[in-house]
Amino acid sequence: MPQEELISRIRELIKEMNISQNEFADRIKIDRSNFSKHINGKLPISDSLLNKIVVSLGISKEWLNSGEGEKYYMAAHRQTISLPTNVIHTNGQRGAKVYDIDVTAGPIGRSLIFSTENLIGSIDVPFINNENSIVRVSGDSMQPVICNGDMVAIREVKNPNLIFWGQIYVVLLDDYRMVKYIRKHTDRDMVILRSANPEYDDIEIHKSEIRDLFIVENIIRFDSRM
Repeated sequence: MPQEELISRIRELIKEMNISQNEFADRIKIDRSNFSKHINGKLPISDSLLNKIVVSLGISKEWLNSGEGEKYYMAAHRQTISLPTNVIHTNGQRGAKVYDIDVTAGPIGRSLIFSTENLIGSIDVPFINNENSIVRVSGDSMQPVICNGDMVAIREVKNPNLIFWGQIYVVLLDDYRMVKYIRKHTDRDMVILRSANPEYDDIEIHKSEIRDLFIVENIIRFDSRM
């Protein structure tokens, strides 16, 4: 595969994600200087680098190599992490902050209040981004992928027009908060919200109805046996 085409597709991802080249390097856990050399053609785009993009961002390797097929793949099971029940440090200053917020319930649909009043601690483990917020999920619409009482590490999507198809999001509408897969609709102005539980029907909404969007980067399941 010509290096120029691989570089072009990686640059396309950086542009779509609306982040800097250095931020992209951080996301895929590669040295910024080395990543710059890859992007500028001074170092070859290796299979190892492609694998980092695939694993870290849920990008299809087929698309990276050929530009064909779905760009993003459904990676919910990869995101699931089992942790001991005592992993939340109530006095911890480091790690991702944990909030006493249920992202599938609450009187206010269109906002999540990440305030000190709702802060209950932090989780400091290497595979959860310290910049993420950790919140609770209730209900069974996403079972067995996300179970009642699981927590999720979420990151706000700054560009609402950038959606990674097939990934799980916290979706905030005027009256509802939901955790769903977002799938592509035949109408480019609409999206499909899909549950993991087949007992729930798809929901079709206009993109304009989405008030806030958070991508789920990790699913956290607590295990008392650990």
